Amino acid sequence: MTIRDVIQKIEPRMKKTIEAFQHEIAAIRTGKATTALLDRVKVEAYGSQMPLKQVGNVGVLDVHTLSVQVWDKSMVGAVERAIRDANLGLNPSADGQSIRVSIPPLTEERRKEYVKLTKKFGEDSKVSLRNHRRDLIHEIDKLEKAKEISEDDKTHGKKEADDLVHKYEKQITELIAQKEKEIMEV
Repeated sequence: MTIRDVIQKIEPRMKKTIEAFQHEIAAIRTGKATTALLDRVKVEAYGSQMPLKQVGNVGVLDVHTLSVQVWDKSMVGAVERAIRDANLGLNPSADGQSIRVSIPPLTEERRKEYVKLTKKFGEDSKVSLRNHRRDLIHEIDKLEKAKEISEDDKTHGKKEADDLVHKYEKQITELIAQKEKEIMEV
């Protein structure tokens, strides 16, 4: 096994961390309607918790309104309740088999809370990246102890691990700045 093999084993985990972070911040409100807002909503349907997307279509009507077209008319009440109880600050209203969800404008205080939340998710993701780096360095140390690589290779591998983490941390920092700009935009 070489350093390249170890990096190729760990790097996909780092990429997954970035994807998970992007998914987390996509669900944070920015004052504009986006279907990602309802991604985490779970509906009590047919005796189990199901993602909202499995009981209806979610769409954007305009900048401040989402629409949920429920497939089973008997589920409208459950979907409406699930959206209200999801702690997103949204108040859905049923209209036949569809549900309209108005996105109220964010207060300054709420915007600051969302920015803090974004930064917290970012820091958690950076910690995860550092844990992957630790695992990578541990694997490199094991290779050197097994005499599969030289000490110079070990030093070079650790530098590569650091460079990789810095690359992904920079992506997270850029995503945080972008989301913060979206949130604070009035």
